[in-house]
Parts: sequence; structure tokens; C-alpha cells
Amino acid sequence: MRVTQSMLSANSLRHIQNSYKNLGKLEEQLTTGKKVSRPSDDPVVAMKGMRYRSQVVEVEQFNRNLSEVYNWMDNGDAALDEVNSVMQRIRELTSQASNDSYETSQRQAIASEVKQLRDHLESIANTKVNNKYIFNGSDTSGKPVDLSKVDQEIDIATINEGNAKDYTLFAEDGTQLLWNDTSGAFIDSKGSKVEVPVTGEYVAKEVGAVSVNQRDVDIEVTKGVNLNVNITPQNVFSLDFFSDIGKLVTALESPETKGEDLSNFLGVLDGHVDNIISERAELGARYNRVEMVESRLSSQEIIAKSTMSENEDIDAEKTIIELTSQETLHRASLAVGSRIIQPSLIDFLR
Repeated sequence: MRVTQSMLSANSLRHIQNSYKNLGKLEEQLTTGKKVSRPSDDPVVAMKGMRYRSQVVEVEQFNRNLSEVYNWMDNGDAALDEVNSVMQRIRELTSQASNDSYETSQRQAIASEVKQLRDHLESIANTKVNNKYIFNGSDTSGKPVDLSKVDQEIDIATINEGNAKDYTLFAEDGTQLLWNDTSGAFIDSKGSKVEVPVTGEYVAKEVGAVSVNQRDVDIEVTKGVNLNVNITPQNVFSLDFFSDIGKLVTALESPETKGEDLSNFLGVLDGHVDNIISERAELGARYNRVEMVESRLSSQEIIAKSTMSENEDIDAEKTIIELTSQETLHRASLAVGSRIIQPSLIDFLR
């Protein structure tokens, strides 16, 4: 086979071009810090990288969700702690007033303070976080408690099918009935139709006096795992809760009330305090689980980012050595090429 000058020149130029290409690739890797800049560089690495990146983004989103979970739980726990303090103060005042040596004016002064504490409990029940009511179940845009409606009782006899939807019926045992247009009757929490007597068993309140929404607010903290971040409001801020304190105020303001009558309220207050403590304990148990989930997510994030880095990131020291070696080879290639391409016809005629 006859090797011509043009063949030597073409081969030399092709090798120099390949050398430039290798230099460019190594320079791009050092600049970006990544093994591949486009899928065509290494389809396998690119495909794995997409999966690893999705995993990292997913974990980061769950961490953001945890921040929202902590926000709800921290505010809920702080509110319950304040409610408990207020209830202890009301109990203390009730215990003082149950002493028959207290005059009517003194009990009325205590009634004024209890009334203010009751108003404060209403403001706690209507706590908002990020413009959301946290004690109204899944209805975060609706106000859960309105004392003006709690103190207003409506005669059940005045309720008819036309205005029934504007009222909620409450029984002493905590049963709550809502009007259902489909069945044309009041129904309980299980959706069962209930025949309501005209008097006696139930008390009618306007809708909004005390919220009856008990649906959980769930936030996803890991794939397929949702955690309830709110408390069950009816276990703390029930109609009985505010009504009982209202009855206490009325008793304190009445000159006919005896110490024994006020002492009976202590057991009622203790029952509400027990409900608050139980709900706070349940919230604390869920808080502990959130902390364990957070620890697990932190480990997953480290592993996911480490795996993604191993797949995508270059070994800087190794790449620098390869670039230096390639530069040396490229210079040698240019030197050889200059000797091959340099001769012309005049050089051969000499």
C-alpha cells in the first residue's frame, strides 16, 4: 500500500482533532465538576443521575413538610399549655369563691376575672398559624368558636326544615347533630337519621358557635406515611367546655349561690383539665414520632446525596492528572504533526 503525503497529513490532523476533543471534555469536567454534561456523554450515568436526583428532591420536600408539621405541633402544644394554665387559674378562683365567707361583691369580682379568662380561652381556640385556624379540624379557614353564639340558646320548637341548616344540636353526652338536606333531617356523626324531640334532650346553637369539624389534618412526612398534626378540637374546645365556664360565671354573679354550689364546679373543671392533659399527651406522642422520622430523613438525605455525588461528580485530583497528561500528549502530537505536514515540493527538489 502506497502511503502518500496527504494521507499522513489527514491522519495527523484527525489525531490532533481527537486530542482537542479529549482536552475539551476534561476541561468541561473540571469546570462543571460533573462527569457528564449531556446524556450522550454517558447514558447509563445520566439515567442513574435522574433517579438519584429525584430521590434527593423527594427527601428535601419531606424535610420541608416536617417544618410545617413542627409548626402546627409546636403552636398546638403551646396553646394547650396556655389553656391548662388558664384552667388552673379558674379552678383556683373557684376554690376561693367556694368559701362561704366571701361576700357577693367579692364573688362578682371573681366572676369578672373568670369572664375575662373565658374570653381568653376563646382567643386561644381561634389561634391561627399561617392564616389557618389550627383548632378547627380540616376547616382551616373557618372560625372554630364564637362565644356570642355559645351563650345564645335557641328554642328547638322554632327550628324547621327551612332554617334547620343554620343550627347545630348538642346533647349533654356530647352528641352533635347536623342538618342534612338529602335526608331532610338531622343526622349524627355516623350519618344516621335522628328524630329530634321538640324539648329536653338537645340544645340548639347557631352554626359556628362551636365547630363540629373533627377531621384530621394530615401531612406526608415520608413516602406513603401521613401524620396527623392537629388535635381533636372537640376533646378540648367543646360546647360543654365554654358552657360550663359560662355557668360558673353566672353562679358567681348570683347572690343566691352557696359555697357548696361552687364546690361542685371543681369536679367539672377537673374533668376538662383531664381532657386537655390527655390531648396534650397524645400530641406529645406524635411529636416523638416526628422526631424519629426527622432523624431517618436526615440519614436518607446524606445517603442519597452521597450516592448522587459518586455517580455524577468527578474525582478532581484524577481529572487534573488526566488533563495534564493529555496536554503533554497534545503538545507531542502537535510537534510530530508539524514535522510531517511541514515538507513541501520545494523541500523535495532541494
